[in-house]
Amino acid sequence: MKSNEFASMTDVELADKLASLKSELFNLRFAHATNSLANPMQLKTCKKDIAKVKTIIRERELGIAKAPTAQVKAAKKSTAKKAIKG
Repeated sequence: MKSNEFASMTDVELADKLASLKSELFNLRFAHATNSLANPMQLKTCKKDIAKVKTIIRERELGIAKAPTAQVKAAKKSTAKKAIKG
């Protein structure tokens, strides 16, 4: 995922995404250790995504970045739905 996609998530969504990425990393490491991982670059990608999420969380803690409001997210969803239909 791109950083701006992570930045558009709320704090709760980021925490959930971080937990899922950490479990994915564990599974990837396990698969790599048993030589059943088809693409070892998945490890690198997963680690980078974890770093992106942690960076955004930390920026919000420091006040550098702000979490999106519910109104902004609702507006983005409605525009996305219109783009899909149109």
